[in-house]
Amino acid sequence: MGEVSTLWTLLGQAADPAVAASLKSLVETGEDRALNRINPLVLAAERGHGEEAVVSTLIHAARLGLFDLSWNVLCRSCGGVLEAGGGLKTINRSEYFCAFCAMRNEPTLDELVEVTFTVNSRIRRIAAHDPESLPFAEYMRQVFFGSGADLPENIDAALADTTLDVIELGPGEKAAMSLSLPQGSIIVFDPVTHTTLFLEVSGEAAHERRNVQLVFSDFHVHAGTLALQPGPARISLENRSARRAIPGLWVAGEAMHNLGKRRPFLTATRLLSNQTFRDLYRTGTLEKEQRFKITNLTFLFTDLRGSTALYDRIGDLAAFDLVRDHFSALLTSVAAEGGAVVKTIGDAVMATFPAPDRAVRAAMKMRGAMREINQARGSDDLALNIGLHAGPCLAVVLDERQDYFGQTVNVAARVQGLADPSAILVTKPIVDSAEVSRLLAEAGIAAKERQSNPLRGISEPVPLYELR
Repeated sequence: MGEVSTLWTLLGQAADPAVAASLKSLVETGEDRALNRINPLVLAAERGHGEEAVVSTLIHAARLGLFDLSWNVLCRSCGGVLEAGGGLKTINRSEYFCAFCAMRNEPTLDELVEVTFTVNSRIRRIAAHDPESLPFAEYMRQVFFGSGADLPENIDAALADTTLDVIELGPGEKAAMSLSLPQGSIIVFDPVTHTTLFLEVSGEAAHERRNVQLVFSDFHVHAGTLALQPGPARISLENRSARRAIPGLWVAGEAMHNLGKRRPFLTATRLLSNQTFRDLYRTGTLEKEQRFKITNLTFLFTDLRGSTALYDRIGDLAAFDLVRDHFSALLTSVAAEGGAVVKTIGDAVMATFPAPDRAVRAAMKMRGAMREINQARGSDDLALNIGLHAGPCLAVVLDERQDYFGQTVNVAARVQGLADPSAILVTKPIVDSAEVSRLLAEAGIAAKERQSNPLRGISEPVPLYELR
């Protein structure tokens, strides 16, 4: 108990004290299921905390060993978890198959890979630490569905509306379900092994009993579609997997599709663009050969104008202190908007944000911070060029650290190269964002299209806009 108490004390010192206290209370008094695969965005809303504060505090808590961090590949259709692991390194396939939906899913980091947090078993043991102990309904809630599925509180009743029968099979066990099949589409489905067989039941009712067999293994298997007439049937089931299976007969219809309504969740992209995560997990996030697609990420590049002349004018020591203050102000601005500094190159900074409006807010804060530093010094020594662009890219490992690669990164860097301290220079994907439009309107900032300038190494023209 003394060690655990020390960990909570350290968390309160390293992260937001109010969020740390809230997490401690949740661990001590919350239901088991509330401590499994925590959705930080939902937790923030329920507890009245800011999302970034909750995310950063949970990252610290995971680093201290209070919680376990999990990266989960989701099905685009049903929201089920197709793979779960303690790091991105465990996501090592280009596609993940959902047998329930008969759909292949590419693990794009900003759409289909979520990050959740579960209390460590040393801190408090919960039922989900032994998933084979969970009854069918709670297994569906806590293990099968991801944290982006907004499930009904009374999930037992909701499942009863979609399930004809369900049975539990230990490893090596066999069993059978005997029932009269109704008209419609029925799915024989085991949420543990992700094995399915689709039954299309139509036509005149049959009087003789039909026999259907399905075997469960340790692989996600869709056994195809079988056409049957309504009437008596015997569904023979065999579990050849190493785990308990809990197969059921599901009626495919509106009730089943509405079972897990969607809500926001913490994406892998958002976590990778979090400054706390990058500071605490500097290496080892990806393998060198891994490449993950991101459909949309916002990049911000900055550079000090005339930094060489600055060193010459005020001397190395004074310039070093000034540039250090500049970097500190940029890092604070980036972190305040849920972004992360990927790297610095000389006096330049490359940062990422999960949304364009966050990047624009950070850029505005940077300009304000530069003015404050200059006013305090009674000079205009710090002049910052800022460029923004958003689009698809790859998450990769470069120089032993997690980085980004692709044309979007190149364009963003070139845009900064054309910027000057009088305005923030952005591209059309930035100004086309509805959130950015609202932000600019509220701030009284105009987006003025700039006369087209070719970007070095970029063949297609890129429309540019100045934010003044």
